[in-house]
Amino acid sequence: MKRKKLVFALALLTACYLAQYTVATATRKVEATKFTVRIENISNPEGMTASNGQKFPFALSPGMFVLSEKNAAIFTEGKPARKNGLEMQAEDGDPSGLVASLMAMHHASNLHGVFNTPVGAMTAGPIRPGDSYEFTVTAVPGMKLFMTQMFGQSNDWFYAPGPGGIVLFDDKGNPMGGDVTDQFYLWDAGTEKDEEIGIGPNQGPRQKGPNTGEDEHGVVHRVSDQRWVGINSHFFRVTITPEGGM
Repeated sequence: MKRKKLVFALALLTACYLAQYTVATATRKVEATKFTVRIENISNPEGMTASNGQKFPFALSPGMFVLSEKNAAIFTEGKPARKNGLEMQAEDGDPSGLVASLMAMHHASNLHGVFNTPVGAMTAGPIRPGDSYEFTVTAVPGMKLFMTQMFGQSNDWFYAPGPGGIVLFDDKGNPMGGDVTDQFYLWDAGTEKDEEIGIGPNQGPRQKGPNTGEDEHGVVHRVSDQRWVGINSHFFRVTITPEGGM
């Protein structure tokens, strides 16, 4: 009889402990984590050579970031570019239109932003070989990072992750970091007809003004030119470091 009472008492104590643990877990405050994102242009300082023998450097434009638990809906593969500022980003390296569209949708101001000033510089501009951008974001488990930057020597190409974004936390809610360079793809916005990379007269460094060049009336799609895709690590490096290191 005493043994039965002891077993019952232990079972009751265990049940109470599990109930308290469940309540504590459910009501536990979700901790936010600060991440530092660094984008480095590690391309050859001597540049690349176009078909006419002209040299040109690899460069990345100012960009924007957004944190979201879902697809950030900046663009949809196979669909025309939305009227949300993507064309400005892809053709002119100007992320302000994308940010303005987020603000118009009342997206939380602390969950998106622009990075446009190279580390050590006093003014905004692209990053050329040896330059870098750096910014911080604060996220909670479940949030993913989305970013866009123009491939500066193109008509309307840009780098961005896939629709799933970059995962910042593992399944247990622990922050993750490291080199995420290979999680970026080179996209064609389909808004302006392509010219030869590095020498086209309607490309960022050579065009007479913003929004110049012949309209393409196409759709957003992955660039297929094997001279530029699948070799991100030849041109740039993106690293994410959670607060306290990895």
